[in-house]
Amino acid sequence: MKPSFITYIDESGDEGFVFNPDGTGSSRWFVLSAAVIRQSNDLQMVSCLAEVRQVLKKAPLAPLHFVDLRHEQRVPYIRRVGGLPMRTVSVLVYKPAITEPEKFQNTKYLLYRYATRMLLERVSWLCRDQRREGEGDGFTEVIFSNRSNMSYDDIKDYLRLLLKQSTENPQQVQLDATVIDPDRIQSVEHSKLAGLQVADAVASGIHFALKVNWYGETENAYLPHLKKTLYRHEGKLTGYGLKWWPEDFATLKQQAPEVINFEGL
Repeated sequence: MKPSFITYIDESGDEGFVFNPDGTGSSRWFVLSAAVIRQSNDLQMVSCLAEVRQVLKKAPLAPLHFVDLRHEQRVPYIRRVGGLPMRTVSVLVYKPAITEPEKFQNTKYLLYRYATRMLLERVSWLCRDQRREGEGDGFTEVIFSNRSNMSYDDIKDYLRLLLKQSTENPQQVQLDATVIDPDRIQSVEHSKLAGLQVADAVASGIHFALKVNWYGETENAYLPHLKKTLYRHEGKLTGYGLKWWPEDFATLKQQAPEVINFEGL
């Protein structure tokens, strides 16, 4: 039986911890985003990207990378992405606030795996609560944008461990085993799937609202277009569609004033 949902995952920012006083070095923020859509609506992502290419006068199969576009091209792109029948979940990591950065520096991709856990926990809650009887088998297929040097078998093993822990200690690990199946996780080249390019636009659009440029400015013009896609549980956004880490939103607002761009969403 087909899955009920398809979840596309991509990131923006890097996992480094070199923060120079002049603002150079590693990105301060690492954003991991998921675009979750019902399997029955998946082809709408293909038609959305086809329309975007037409508007931007791109070749019919040209892959779209949000950061490579000019601002005036990103706006019509993100507006159409925001109109898709999907929900988005993002984990927003402010790396300078991590108290033990050496732990993440010493273990390659540990930060990515940790963010993946927080992301898929929330994806699993979303899909669990939005399942429809007779529409798929209740699970979501999970497709990561491929990172050439990272082992996705390691990601699968990590999720198997988390699923085991979720049954033993559900207060600590809240990954729903009726939604997430490690054997239904794969990685695909960004250029191959419209859904991955949508996830890239979501992650990058959010990251632009957090990334402070050379002039001390951020670009929050893309957030309003994504607003209605953000996953909310009983009207609550923080902790669901937006997961801030390692601090809560109020604390981060004192450490990183750029998060004020997300007030009112």
